[in-house]
Amino acid sequence: MSFQIRPKLRNKLPQLLAGVAMAIGASMSVSADVLTTPSAPAAEQANRPARGMSMDKVEATYGAPTRREAAVGEPPITRWEYPGFVVYFEHHLVIHTVAIG
Repeated sequence: MSFQIRPKLRNKLPQLLAGVAMAIGASMSVSADVLTTPSAPAAEQANRPARGMSMDKVEATYGAPTRREAAVGEPPITRWEYPGFVVYFEHHLVIHTVAIG
């Protein structure tokens, strides 16, 4: 048993399929939640190490950390914990400081 499409219908088949695909796509809706967090006050940010500071300068300015995590991965990422914040270093420079509660 073979199936053949009439020539007039065969010419319009791509348009029909595109219309069906658009109808299906239009009936689907996409939604997402957005999570926003407030930035820390400028005074609070000023009391933490800035990006690009060296380990030596952080220790000279803020004292010895309460805890030091050894470097992990490549590039090596080191973590120092202080009361109120955690400092992340790549090699020997600060890449991020995170406030903790």
